[in-house]
Amino acid sequence: MPQNRKMTVALAAAALAARTASSFQIAAGRRGAAAVLSSSSSASRAVLRPSLSSSRVVASRLMSAAAADTDTETPALVHGRVSRGALASPDARTVTDNLPLILSHLRSRRASDETVSAAERIASLNDDRVSLIQARDRALGVRKEQSAAVGKLMRDGGEEKHGEALAEAKRLSGEAADEAASVEEKLAEIEETVGGLLASIPNLLDDRVPDGNDDGENEEVDRWGDPSDLPRELGWPDDFEAKWHDDVASGLDGWKAENAVAMSGARFVALSGPAAKLERALSSYMLDQHSNVNGYTEASVPYVVGRTALEGTSQLPKFEDDLFRIAKESHTCNGEDAFLIPTAEVPLTNLHAGQILEESDLPLSYVALTPCFRAEAGSYGRDTRGLIRTHQFHKVELVKISSADASDDEHELLTGHAEGILKDLKLPYRKVRLCSGDIGFSARHCYDLEVYLPSTGEYREISSCSNTGDFQARRMALRYRPAEKAEEAGDKAEAPKGKGGKKKKKAKKPKPQLCHTINGSGLAVGRTLLAVLENYQMPDGSVVVPEVLRPYLGGLEVLKKA
Repeated sequence: MPQNRKMTVALAAAALAARTASSFQIAAGRRGAAAVLSSSSSASRAVLRPSLSSSRVVASRLMSAAAADTDTETPALVHGRVSRGALASPDARTVTDNLPLILSHLRSRRASDETVSAAERIASLNDDRVSLIQARDRALGVRKEQSAAVGKLMRDGGEEKHGEALAEAKRLSGEAADEAASVEEKLAEIEETVGGLLASIPNLLDDRVPDGNDDGENEEVDRWGDPSDLPRELGWPDDFEAKWHDDVASGLDGWKAENAVAMSGARFVALSGPAAKLERALSSYMLDQHSNVNGYTEASVPYVVGRTALEGTSQLPKFEDDLFRIAKESHTCNGEDAFLIPTAEVPLTNLHAGQILEESDLPLSYVALTPCFRAEAGSYGRDTRGLIRTHQFHKVELVKISSADASDDEHELLTGHAEGILKDLKLPYRKVRLCSGDIGFSARHCYDLEVYLPSTGEYREISSCSNTGDFQARRMALRYRPAEKAEEAGDKAEAPKGKGGKKKKKAKKPKPQLCHTINGSGLAVGRTLLAVLENYQMPDGSVVVPEVLRPYLGGLEVLKKA
């Protein structure tokens, strides 16, 4: 086994053993930890089950064994997991060649045992795949050899002269062809199985992502605004107790939740009058700011998409229970299952699925206002009041498609654009970096923006800005062709002539690479509405209109009950 791989195996096992507070299993594939953990050359898989009392001893022994085995520089450990380094998003080859690293990231994400087993199964099947490819190639080699022999015998007298030898060569050629076809069928089965397993493997984590179990362990990066600034500016009395946004909207005669529930069921809301106008003003302001000032191209996209589009952005197959599916009898998308979009991220990113873009055209930046539909299957009993969590809501979505080199900068830029909306509205917020147990399935690095709500004195999520790296692009075959360097272009223009005065063959264009995709809310309109209602409410029941929204409400400065 390669020396660097031995070290990686040991480090991954050591990091996991040292971090855990309970027993768990680390398994390494046939090309994994066996060489480090066992002296038997026939061992194809080693399993380590450290208990709390023995984990530190196991970690120490593994580290010592690796150090004794190799002089390779120790790979970096970050937040208790092996650094992803320059690795791209997981494909079958990456999982197989870096299984211990993959397992350490899965454990850091608090992935299920099924997901861990899926990664191990991919590595095992990929080894089988290599063996089958070798068997197929051997069979094809035999067929080629025997077919050539048949041709030679036919030219040298045919059946009359070489009847027995010719029959044998034909038999061997046919058997080899049948064997190759049989192996191809097995290969196709393996590739289909691996494809399904890969769909359950989340993205690798950026080294900046902290380790943690849930949103309680997210890392605060920045905080803007003081929650007491607006009340002071608006003149709230010291004893004023801020109301919930639904009560504020009811005071404007704009809250029609009961009517919505009567026709659509729980978690649906209807607004009217001043509240509805304020929601529209927010949407228009956000679109104008992002398209006219921040440089995004405004797009109008379908609200119904097919299964392939959702697989491309990785909502499927893992999160199908959170989606609204349309009955096949009603509509299909090019023969596929049809779904209502959970976010405009899906149609915006898929605008370029299967394409090869030019690096000179990147980044592409899109903004769209759409309704979003989410079943919220795992949120029963949570946030049942108001606009925090509903089945249908409007959102202004930002999407960027960039080159690999510009990915991180574009992520920071997009996040800054979402923050700019909150600053313009003078809404206090904090920016947090999501920890490994809270970050989304497709994200490698994610910021949440959380706005302050005076009714509860809490900060609640209003935007999530994710860099998925090449994770989504790999699934939707979205690539770009790197720009040629100036010196390379010059060399081509001045290419020397070869023999006979002919020009040498032109160098090939750079090979296409996977794009990186970034997305974020800029912002969620319903949650921005509730934040404005709560932060700008007045003791008399009216709501002061933020200055940036007044042009969208005909200059109106205060919203009152009609």
